[in-house]
Formats: sequence, structure tokens, C-alpha cells
Amino acid sequence: MIPSSFPDPAVDLPSAGTGDRVAVLGGGCFWCTEAVFKELTGVRSVRPGYAGGTAETADYRTVCSGTTGHAEVIGVTYDPNLISFGALLKVFFSVAHDPTQLNRQGNDRGPQYRSAVFYADADEKRVAEAYIAQLDAAGVFDAPIVTTVEPLDAFYEAEEYHFDYAARNPAQPYIAYVSAPKVEKLRRTYPERLKSEKAGA
Repeated sequence: MIPSSFPDPAVDLPSAGTGDRVAVLGGGCFWCTEAVFKELTGVRSVRPGYAGGTAETADYRTVCSGTTGHAEVIGVTYDPNLISFGALLKVFFSVAHDPTQLNRQGNDRGPQYRSAVFYADADEKRVAEAYIAQLDAAGVFDAPIVTTVEPLDAFYEAEEYHFDYAARNPAQPYIAYVSAPKVEKLRRTYPERLKSEKAGA
């Protein structure tokens, strides 16, 4: 799997005249995905959180049990005039995680680490399903994509200590060996997508 071989989405959301949108994506531990998406031009903010379960059990300790139905997700607030939903999906599938791993990412195992796109409306659902079909047809992975496309019933913000976790804890082994390489992969693969202060980093 070479990120540069990934096609641009053939189906995408329109950008003209629209305000900021929020994409909710689950790709394993939210420390890693947050660090990747914060680098992108057009991304206003990235919030770690939980989706797919109820408010009563939307806390880190309980979600980590794998019994609540939640996935660890990020809420990516973005300007669609600067980066499209489809472009976010391209980074999600090519850099941020491995969408062929079922209910896990690396050593993180359980349904809370599942690969998922949580759609806010029918248009997001259509774009996500179309891009998954496009990637499968292009054969960019050696195994089938197992990403679920699920309705976003609610987004529950994670505890404050999860915000900017990778930036605040660069020497933590998980960050150094799992998160940082993904950020470097993004910088190598999509330098034109980086915020100006990240370009050339």
C-alpha cells in the first residue's frame, strides 16, 4: 500500500458557499488520528471523542472495555472551501490507519478501535460508500476494506487530557512508535496539504 497510489475520490461533497463542517472518523486510538489531521490545511480543529454508543458509557475507562458500542473517534472541523470531505477520507484511508484490520489497529484490539466513518447526512454516507468502493475496485489494499459506515447519532467529547495528547507527550512510547510515524508519512506523502508552518517540517 503506497499512499501516492490512492486515487482522488470520484464522488465528493460540493464546497461552494458552505460553512464549516465536521467529519467524524474512527481509525483506532484517537491520539494518532488527531495528530495526523491537525496538520492539514483547512482543518480548523480536531477533537477526540466517542461515537456509536450512549452518553451514559461515553468515558474512556468504560469505552476501553469494548462493551459499550462506541468507537474512539475524532471530530474534524474543516473548511470545505479549503479541503473537501473526500480529501479528508483520502488521508484517513491512506495515512491515518489501516482500514483492512477488523476491530483493531495494530496491538489495540476491540470494537472500540474499529475503522468507521460516522456520517451526519445522506451525502456524507454516499461519498464514504463510494470512496470505499472506489478503493476496493482500484485494489490499493491486499485485503478487503472493513470500514463501517455508520449514522452519527451523537459525538461525545473525550476527557480533556486526551486533547493534543501526541503534541504534549512526544516521548511517550506509543506516540513515538505509532503516532509520530503516521505524521511523518503524511508530511512525506501530502506536503501540499500541510498547514504552512508544518511544510518542510
